[in-house]
Amino acid sequence: MASTRARIAIDAMGGDHAPAEIVAGAIRAQEELGVEVLLVGDPQAIESSLKQHTDSYKLEIVPAEGVVEMNEEPLVSLKRKPKASINVAMDLVKQKRADAVVSAGHSGAAMAAALLRIGRLKGIDRPAIGAVFPTMVAGKPVIVLDVGANVDCRPKYLEQFAIMGSIYSQYVLGINEPKVGLLNIGEESCKGNDLAIRTHQLLQENPRVAFIGNAEGRDVLSGNFDVIVCDGFVGNVLLKFAEAVGEIVLQILREELPQGLSGQLGTALLKPNLKRIKQRIDHAEHGGGLLLGVAGICIISHGSSQAPAIFNSIRLAKEAIDNQVLERIQSKDFKSEEQPAAKAQGSEE
Repeated sequence: MASTRARIAIDAMGGDHAPAEIVAGAIRAQEELGVEVLLVGDPQAIESSLKQHTDSYKLEIVPAEGVVEMNEEPLVSLKRKPKASINVAMDLVKQKRADAVVSAGHSGAAMAAALLRIGRLKGIDRPAIGAVFPTMVAGKPVIVLDVGANVDCRPKYLEQFAIMGSIYSQYVLGINEPKVGLLNIGEESCKGNDLAIRTHQLLQENPRVAFIGNAEGRDVLSGNFDVIVCDGFVGNVLLKFAEAVGEIVLQILREELPQGLSGQLGTALLKPNLKRIKQRIDHAEHGGGLLLGVAGICIISHGSSQAPAIFNSIRLAKEAIDNQVLERIQSKDFKSEEQPAAKAQGSEE
């Protein structure tokens, strides 16, 4: 698919390291990815961060007032702060002034703002956050969804997640016929709770997904599956556990590499290998999670994201735009359990 000049709105005030790290990641993305960046937030704070990069391109600033803090209830804060940075960023997509939104702020607020401002795609009951994980097979990632948007799910939601995840896997990750698995406590179809058993039956009967059965926890990173579906409670625990494991492995490598002159020489020889290891297991290298099922491209990044993670989140947004993920999902005939969809968009929890 031919690359386009994507315009991406960045919530410059969201995250633990905003706006400095957000701005740094955005500058790198504009320079290396050829995207147009709209920095949304407090103009004075953003300008101050931009001044730290004297050789950077000039980035457009879109003023906003306030931010949804991590300890605030999303819906209440979004309504109380209509000009908050995440609201303004979502409005840019709604108004076609931007093609995507990236935010490292309050993930609940980002999802709620996406639903309230740009709405769900027709026939989608619940959007899902999809996160890309490395696997034991080099160059063969797996997308897991949902990793946090929906704590409680119905079987129909997970069936929709499987279809959306398959589209992303095929057109962005390059998997010809993505193999779908249902995260469960056993391989047998009779295993698991009521949700797992009923979802297994739905996926098995759906001709639009290549469902190959249940996936146990140890199978997630095996490379045998291309798409793993689960509810957001389990998925979020899995995501954060995987992030911690990646950090531990990197820390162990730093501690256990030989010391002294001979050790330094050995480490220098291993540097290319170590770089590749970091790229495969460091969650910052994979960017954020794509909120699939809303009527716009929205990337939700980790709250602790620094410049490299923001850069990769913008790259993820650009890939979704270039590969027309939104249009491909829209083309599918989803059957919502909660019609009419227009009413549901305004009443999302």
